[in-house]
Amino acid sequence: MITDASKHRSPLAHSRKSFAALTTGLTVVAALCGAAAPAADDPYGDWVGTLVKDQGHNCPVNGTSLLQIQPKRMIFTPEMGSLVLRGKPDKAKQHYHAQLVMEDANNKPLPMVFEAHPVGDTFEGVYGTPECRAHITLKRPESRSWKNFLGND
Repeated sequence: MITDASKHRSPLAHSRKSFAALTTGLTVVAALCGAAAPAADDPYGDWVGTLVKDQGHNCPVNGTSLLQIQPKRMIFTPEMGSLVLRGKPDKAKQHYHAQLVMEDANNKPLPMVFEAHPVGDTFEGVYGTPECRAHITLKRPESRSWKNFLGND
């Protein structure tokens, strides 16, 4: 019995096609995982950076600061310390404001304010107190690539 060879593919040819499809799929997934969504479109989650002093003294510039944004609340923690500035994000207006008002040694208000806005895949922010003004660029933490891709916050 004579059979047409084109009707029957060898297992090796089938494996090559499967491998090519798998490789292409993995390349696309890897590219998507590395590409963060613009901060304006996907502001929710964790953002980290280090404050840089513009003027003044007693600025918290020696460690990593954290910005956490959720749909109905946000916090900014300078140097990931014990001071937590709280606010309510406004994604529609791209307005991100958090503050904390404490009392100084003379029982006078001591305001701490943080303002940020999205720029590309980062947030640019300004932190201020009566003694300090500092700026910061916040990025997604490196360990979040799968969360950035899947949107699990």
